[in-house]
Amino acid sequence: MSLADLSGAPPRPADAAIAGRRRQTPDAPRPPILIVPGLNGSGPGHWQSHWQSTLPGAERVDQVDWDRPRLGEWTAGLAEAVRRRPGAVLVAHSLGCALVAHYARTHGGRGVAGALLVAPADVDAEAAECRTLKGFSPMPRERLPFASLVAASRDDPFVAIARARAFAQDWGSSFADLGCAGHINVASGHGPWVEGHALLREVMAQIAEAPRTDLAV
Repeated sequence: MSLADLSGAPPRPADAAIAGRRRQTPDAPRPPILIVPGLNGSGPGHWQSHWQSTLPGAERVDQVDWDRPRLGEWTAGLAEAVRRRPGAVLVAHSLGCALVAHYARTHGGRGVAGALLVAPADVDAEAAECRTLKGFSPMPRERLPFASLVAASRDDPFVAIARARAFAQDWGSSFADLGCAGHINVASGHGPWVEGHALLREVMAQIAEAPRTDLAV
């Protein structure tokens, strides 16, 4: 996907077909949304916080300590959130993407309908920016058992674009190249990031195309 896909252009024929199917099934419930932040928890100006307050029914996954990530504690926090909101779509950023991959490895993805994985931090990298993330290394590379889309930037200090593409390929995820967009956070100028809603809609479309039956926890 290119930036042109996020520009608000008229729906493509495939999008129109998906929208038509949704109009024909108005009683289909919308999946709950779980916001999965990374290190430091995504502050009030972060797009994840904006989405949490504006998307119907969206909730944030709570963690014991946002500044000192521990894989076991964070995985337990995500598992509890999924238990309360079965069939959820996970909207993850940075270290939250690695957490989703670990959750899929340990829990088989049960209870998760799909995931939008934005700017996946490379927990295996030796760069100084990534040293606090080493507790989540090695990055799980198994195919994710749910619909997913990875969105990455070409100048993200936390992940090289080639690594992000490799993660997406191994996870069986769709991939969106966002160009030079930094870490897709407040520092890179991404406040509400309404353009990202198109990516979430694409994940929802994938879920509609291939619904799962094992969403109970």
